[in-house]
Amino acid sequence: MTSAYTTIDALEAPAEVYPPQEDSSLLIDAMVTAGVVPGARVADLCTGSGVVAIAAASAGAASVTAFDICPKAVSRTRQEALAAGVEIDVHRGSWARAIEFGPFDVVLANPPYVPEAPVDDSGLISPAAGPSRAWDAGPDGRMVLDPLCAAAPLLLEEGGTLLIVHSECSGVTRTLSALRAQGMRAEVAAQQLIPFGPVMTARAPWLKRAGLLGRHATQERIVVVRADAP
Repeated sequence: MTSAYTTIDALEAPAEVYPPQEDSSLLIDAMVTAGVVPGARVADLCTGSGVVAIAAASAGAASVTAFDICPKAVSRTRQEALAAGVEIDVHRGSWARAIEFGPFDVVLANPPYVPEAPVDDSGLISPAAGPSRAWDAGPDGRMVLDPLCAAAPLLLEEGGTLLIVHSECSGVTRTLSALRAQGMRAEVAAQQLIPFGPVMTARAPWLKRAGLLGRHATQERIVVVRADAP
């Protein structure tokens, strides 16, 4: 666990790659608390800088395979794994590519989940937030969440576990319902209130008007949903 958080603090991800933030930390914490990684075959989807994949390898996974659609993220993850002294297979691709390598005992995911405003607000968001494809996820924030939830049974071994982190703005209840519809046991395993980051700061007024964020909210709630395959 200590090595996982040290990795987060040490990374200084360039703008081309999503930098580790509170959602990455919360996902790692939930992963360690769940105790499902040691000896497991693990997949990390939307790996970004690879911080979650590295934490899984450090926590004793039998193998870790990381996926990202961004070639710069793939390169970054390979570099960081080498620097951390852990072995990770890294592939370019989404959850759909991961199915080709599965099923897995544990699937970890920090997908894009921020609802997109109907107007271009890119000029209001600091480049330090990373590329927009790392967080933009359609009008309701579920452009990746919905197909990922639908694909969960194909990704997981019998009795396997999915841990996925996202914001309250993208519909926690919808995620739970979608996973339960696949015959999985699903619950909120961890949650945290965090200050608005650069993206949420720019979009909070629109999110409030759209009813995706509380009218008087000054913080964002992020959650980790755990789903267990039968």
